[in-house]
Amino acid sequence: MNQSLSPYSNARFIAIRLIPGEDALLTLRHKIEQHGLQAAFIASSVGSLTDVALRFAGQEETFQTTGKFEIVSLIGTLDAKGEHLHLAVSDEQGQVLGGHMMPGCTVRTTLELIIGELEKVNFIREPCPLSGYEELIITSR
Repeated sequence: MNQSLSPYSNARFIAIRLIPGEDALLTLRHKIEQHGLQAAFIASSVGSLTDVALRFAGQEETFQTTGKFEIVSLIGTLDAKGEHLHLAVSDEQGQVLGGHMMPGCTVRTTLELIIGELEKVNFIREPCPLSGYEELIITSR
């Protein structure tokens, strides 16, 4: 099942900064809604977290931990009703932990983001019988 459309679309970008204490995922959801973004993606991210909440591959439960973490990668797609984001963080010893980003990731010092939006398509999510999860569907605007 291929959900691809035309390979080309212009993009526009917004820059945002999340501040200490904010839940990164919940704030991102709010910003997507606030700016009316329909086919967004994380173009760049840098920051740190005190609380990390991840779902690991093949697991249903959310793993949570607290400490001082640097974000080494935050990638994925977002739309008005959902997102698919993967987060990797390193702890104070440089150990890396990563998975599907869940609510409960609290900003420690800052989270600086450049969010892009494809202008010619919409992203929606629908249940996929193959994966068992809501997956990305790409439609023309």
